[in-house]
Formats: sequence, structure tokens, C-alpha cells
Amino acid sequence: MRRRRPERWSGPLAPEPRPAGRVLDARLHLLDRQVLDDDEVPVCTLDDLELEPVDDGATPGPHAGTRPAGAATVVVTALLSGPVLRTRIFGGRPPSSRWQSVAWRHVRDLGTAVRLGVRGDDLDLTWPERWTRDHVVGRLPGGRHDPEGRS
Repeated sequence: MRRRRPERWSGPLAPEPRPAGRVLDARLHLLDRQVLDDDEVPVCTLDDLELEPVDDGATPGPHAGTRPAGAATVVVTALLSGPVLRTRIFGGRPPSSRWQSVAWRHVRDLGTAVRLGVRGDDLDLTWPERWTRDHVVGRLPGGRHDPEGRS
């Protein structure tokens, strides 16, 4: 028995509705990017994202089958940085208590680096660097001298 070909539909295809705001590919646009503060000082490397599902109000249309079942629109709520080198080598995921977080509302610009609209010293993220600066490097001879003249 010979199969019949499905009839072709010659009408225009309606574009799939897009959520409001900027749509990003996290692996391409965000992960492993350098995070810079308002003074262009490196703060951390972006290791992961905190995502939250939102109801995008999409109503099923003629092409409802194009979106995978159960797929939801998500928004980024925070940037996460933490000790991921060991887990990238050996697998697994660091416990959530080890992640340092920067709220998404502090992000000013996305480009080759993620730029924040706040100073790095105001974030809890940089406490290890500040502690090392004050308790280790600062105690070395010449450790408090800044060759570039910053204080």
C-alpha cells in the first residue's frame, strides 16, 4: 500500500510570539564572561545563573507544537560566581551555600564583559579579595603601596 504525502499548506507562517525584553543564549552571551564593576575593575567570572520561570501569557496559536511541551519562559534573577574549577574537572555541582550572588538589577551592560552599575567593594562577592588584600598582601613590605596611584 502506498502512503499519501501530506498536503502542503501554502499560507504564510506566523512567527512564534517572543517574550518581552532581550532574549539571550546563556552559554553564548553570559557564562564564563568577566564581570566588571562601575570602575571597570574585574570583580569575578560569571559561572552560573539564577533563573526564575515567568508566565509569559502565550496563548496557543496555529503553531502551538513548535514550543516543547512544558517549556517555560525564564528570566535571569542573579549572576552566580563560585568555586567551580574542581566541579568542572571532576563533575558535580558546588553546594548552593558556596555560590556568591549579584542581583540582575545591578547589570548595566552586556558585551564582551558583563558590566555592573555598582562598585565591586559594595558587593559581598569580593570579600575574599578584600580579606586577602587587608590581611595578607597588606602585611607584606610595600603591600599597601599602589603603583597606579589608586587608594
